[in-house]
Amino acid sequence: MKRTVLFVTVLLVVAGVVAHQNQTPLLLALLKYQSANEYEVGRNPDLKNNINNLSSQKTQLEIEKSQVEDKFKSLVDEHANLTKKLEEIKNKEKLEQKKQIEFSEKIDELNQETDTLLDEIDKWQT
Repeated sequence: MKRTVLFVTVLLVVAGVVAHQNQTPLLLALLKYQSANEYEVGRNPDLKNNINNLSSQKTQLEIEKSQVEDKFKSLVDEHANLTKKLEEIKNKEKLEQKKQIEFSEKIDELNQETDTLLDEIDKWQT
């Protein structure tokens, strides 16, 4: 049991050393790249100006994007409200049409009753 624990510990240490050795050249390469890049930017004022211009344009575009997203959200909300109002208007219109049909039916019934009563009156008079 102790041998297994010792073996695993040694294996982990060796793996850590190998990983560290492989990582060091990568970190050195990254540092060299950053240094060279900063050196080039520092030597070339046009490049530095272009980077600054692009940065300010990016900031402006992010502001505009935020404004457009806010406007879009506002329009979506307004669309939802107008759709709801339109549905309410359609429902009211259907209800009014139904009432109008019922009213016309009542008038027809009254006309029939009136005709019937007039016929009865005519019969009584003759």
